[in-house]
Amino acid sequence: MATSAASDIRTDELKQPVDVAEYLFRRLHEVGVRSVHGLPGDYNLVALDYIPKAGLNWVGNVNELNAGYAADGYARIKGISALVTTFGVGELSAINAVAGAFSEYVPIVHIVGTPSTVSQADGQLLHHTLGNGDFNVFSNMSRSISCVVSLLNDPHMAATLIDNAIRECYIQSRPVYLALPTDMVQKKIEGERLKTPIDLKFPPNNEEKEDYVVDVVLKYLHAAKNPVVLVDACAIRHRVLDEVHQLVEKSGMPVFVTPMGKGAINETLSNYGGVYAGDGSNDGVRGRVESSDLVLSIGAIKSDFNTAGFTYRVSQLSTIDFHSTYTRVKFSEYPNVRMNGVLQKIIARMGRLNIEDGPKPTNKVPSTEKESSSEIITQAWFWPTMGQWLQPKDIVITETGTANFGIWETRFPSDVTAVSQVLWGSIGYATGSCQGVALAAKEMGIKRTILFTGDGSFQLTAQEVSTMIRQKLNPIIFVICNEGYTIERFIHGMDATYNDIQEWKYKDLVAVFGGQEGKTARTYQVKTKKEVEALFKDDEFASAPFLQASNIFQALFVELYMPKEDAPRALKLTAEASAKANARE
Repeated sequence: MATSAASDIRTDELKQPVDVAEYLFRRLHEVGVRSVHGLPGDYNLVALDYIPKAGLNWVGNVNELNAGYAADGYARIKGISALVTTFGVGELSAINAVAGAFSEYVPIVHIVGTPSTVSQADGQLLHHTLGNGDFNVFSNMSRSISCVVSLLNDPHMAATLIDNAIRECYIQSRPVYLALPTDMVQKKIEGERLKTPIDLKFPPNNEEKEDYVVDVVLKYLHAAKNPVVLVDACAIRHRVLDEVHQLVEKSGMPVFVTPMGKGAINETLSNYGGVYAGDGSNDGVRGRVESSDLVLSIGAIKSDFNTAGFTYRVSQLSTIDFHSTYTRVKFSEYPNVRMNGVLQKIIARMGRLNIEDGPKPTNKVPSTEKESSSEIITQAWFWPTMGQWLQPKDIVITETGTANFGIWETRFPSDVTAVSQVLWGSIGYATGSCQGVALAAKEMGIKRTILFTGDGSFQLTAQEVSTMIRQKLNPIIFVICNEGYTIERFIHGMDATYNDIQEWKYKDLVAVFGGQEGKTARTYQVKTKKEVEALFKDDEFASAPFLQASNIFQALFVELYMPKEDAPRALKLTAEASAKANARE
C-alpha cells in the first residue's frame, strides 16, 4: 500500500517556486521534446494544462497503444520523447509499445497520472484499480521495461527524481516511468535549478583502461589483412554515428549494416557494401564479411530476424565488439569501457590499414524481373524500383513483414533514415510510429516521411491516420495489399484462415478520418508495374509533401497490390529458420 506524501515545502523557503508539473514539462522542453503524445484521463487532466505553458504541443492520440508507438517513432528522430497516460487502464494499453521501446533502446519518458497520495494511503476503492487497494501494481509491471521507475509522491524529492529519470532515459536510451499523483501536480518546488541544464554527457571511461583497450584493438587492426566494419542498431541508439562515419571515411574499410542498422551509414559512400544478415545478405556481402580476418562490430543486436534466423558465420575470434557498456576483443571483455571514447582514439591513432574492397550494392532490378512481361508487382521488382525513387533525407518506415525484409534490397540516397522494429516486431507498430516520425520530421524541417506497411498490420493501428490528419502531417503511406499476414504464412499456415483478413477499402479510410481528397489528402490505387512507374514519375506525387511552406498539408495514401504468396527472399529464409526453431524439442 502506498504511503502518504511528505509535508509540503514552505513557499518562503523557495527562491523561484514552480509547480511540479511545470517543472517536469519545462525539463522535457529543455532536452528537445516539442510534442507530447498520449490521451487524457481524469488522473492526468490537471497536469495536461501545463503542457502549452511549457511551450509544448499536445498531440492527442486515438488510443494509448498508438500513442506509445508514436512516441517511439518521435524519439527515434528527435532523440527523446514523452508519453502521458492515465493510471491503470491507460498505462496498460501503452505497455506493449513501451516494452518495444525498451527492447529496441528507444528513450521515452512515460508519465502516468495516478490517484492522489491521500487516496492511495487510505486504500480507497477507486476506478481504474484492481479493487484490492494496491496502487503500486501497475508501476511494478513497468519496472522490467523501464530503466528508472520514480513515484513523485514527495515534493522534496520531485525535482531530483525528474532530473534523474530524464538523464537516465537519454543516457541509457530506454524508457523511464514517472508516476504523478493528482495532488502533486500543483505542489511548489524549487524552480531555481531549472537554470542549470540536466547533464546529458556520457560518463567518461577510466582513461587508463580506455587507453589499454585502444592499444589492444589497434594491435589487431594493424595486423588484419582485410578488416570490415559492421554497424548495427545500438550504434544509432547510443549516439555513436559521428564516430562511425569518421572511422569508415578515414580508414576506407568496407562497411556493412545489419537490418536493424539500415540507415546508420551514408549508403552513397564508395566503401558501403550493403546489408549483412547471414544467409539473407545482399549479393556478395556474406562472402566478403565472413571471409574477413577482423570484423569491427559496432552496436550489435544478434536477434533472430536481424540475422536471418541466426545464420551469422563470423567467429568471435575474428570479432571486436563495441557497445555502450563494454568493449569485447575476441574473447576478452572489458566492462564499463563505452564505445564512444574508444572509437574516437582509434580514429586518431589508426593510421593506414590494409584494405580490400567490398561489393557495391545498387538499385538495379534483377534481370529476371526486367525480362518478365508480367505486369504483376513483385517484391523482387518493387524494392529496388522504389529505391530509385527515394530522395536524400527521406525517412522510411517499414513494418514487420515484407516491407522490413524488402527494404534490405534498397540502396539509399544520402542521409536517409530508416525506422523499423525488427527485434520487438509488434505488428501495427509502423503506422503508429509513422505519426510520431512525421511530427518529428515536421518540427525538424524534414520534407518526406514514407511508410510501407502490410494490410494486416495496418488494420491493427489504422486509426492513427486520423491523428496525422488532425496534426496536419503529410506522410506518404503505402499499404501493401496482399491479403493478410504474409510473414506468418511463410512460418506456418500458408493457406490457413487464421492468416487471412477481411479486405478493406483502405484508401476510403482517409475520408472516414476527416481527410479531404485534393485538399488535405490524396489517395491512389496501383495494381501494375506500369502504374507504380507512373506514380513514381509523377512530380506532383513526389513533391506534394514539399508544400509545407505554403501551409498546405497533404497526406498521400497508396493502395499497393502484390501477390499473397510472394515475399522477399530474406523473409522466406528467416521464416523457415523461425519455423524450425519453433518446432525444436
